[in-house]
Amino acid sequence: MAKTAVGPHMREKEAIPDIDIYCGSATPELARLVAERLGRPLGRRNVDHFADGECHVQIQESVRGRDIYIVQSTCSPVNEHLMELLVMIDAFRRASANRITAIVPYYGYSRQEKKSTGREPITAKLVANLLTTAGANRVVAIDLHSPAIQGFFDIEMIHLTAMPLLVNHLRTHIDVHNAVLVTPDTGRVKVAEKYANLLNVPLVVMHKRRSGERGEGVEVSVVVGSVEGKRPIIVDDIVATGSTIITCAKALLDAGALPNMTVAVMHGVLSPAAEERLAMPEITQIVTTDTIPIHTPSLLQKTVVISVADLLAEAILRLHQGRSISELFRNVDEEFPV
Repeated sequence: MAKTAVGPHMREKEAIPDIDIYCGSATPELARLVAERLGRPLGRRNVDHFADGECHVQIQESVRGRDIYIVQSTCSPVNEHLMELLVMIDAFRRASANRITAIVPYYGYSRQEKKSTGREPITAKLVANLLTTAGANRVVAIDLHSPAIQGFFDIEMIHLTAMPLLVNHLRTHIDVHNAVLVTPDTGRVKVAEKYANLLNVPLVVMHKRRSGERGEGVEVSVVVGSVEGKRPIIVDDIVATGSTIITCAKALLDAGALPNMTVAVMHGVLSPAAEERLAMPEITQIVTTDTIPIHTPSLLQKTVVISVADLLAEAILRLHQGRSISELFRNVDEEFPV
């Protein structure tokens, strides 16, 4: 099965009596780990559905005047988990909670943050509006597809990064002396530069073109940088269908890269198509986080899951105590803007 790694400073916290951690049905194991780090039990709630599929939530203990943190990724099924989160927020607001923080490790709809063609929605902004209207006082997310999404919120928005966790694993478990850091997206060169600087490896940029009605087809036109005889570490924020990764992997092999590749992604959406594509033997390891539960049986043997529980627990503690969040990222090359 997939191996789960933890952050370098993961430890259990002393119990914080006035923090309440709840979860929806999307990421219960991650929520349990976060609550465990804070020395708190998960709050009791009941989530069920009416016969027609309507979501129903009941909070099973008093939350009047309490500081509430709801851990819920809006991952597949996205609409179900998003609606569940909104209903939970409304339930806490009507139960007179003092402050409601939505911890959304994976922010669904983040790839719809701008109009690519005419007559399209900007759904990432719509989701921000929904969370605000439901009654959330602030939102915490990890590695948004676009940092500009922070500006979509009219409430406090905390943007965390799991980059140090992934870098620490790559640095300690992979021989980087003959490696190159590869980004398949020219729009994420700045993020890739941070990876490359932290790992002290050369950066290779792949220029891709998207095709198809929703841009799901990918063609690599240019590989900028030398990869001959090198071990590629391909980094991206989201892997959904795997088309970008597999196309880039083939282009790297054609350019002389070693058939020993590592793929490091923040959010493993991993549709059935991605599971089939990433099974190619030249991709020897996949490193991701537990912002989305991993359900890919054929990839388990070569997948390492890095837990973000300690990161979230420390962020919650600092938010609750009014302490700096930016200090969490002092080891990142440039200060991460929180």
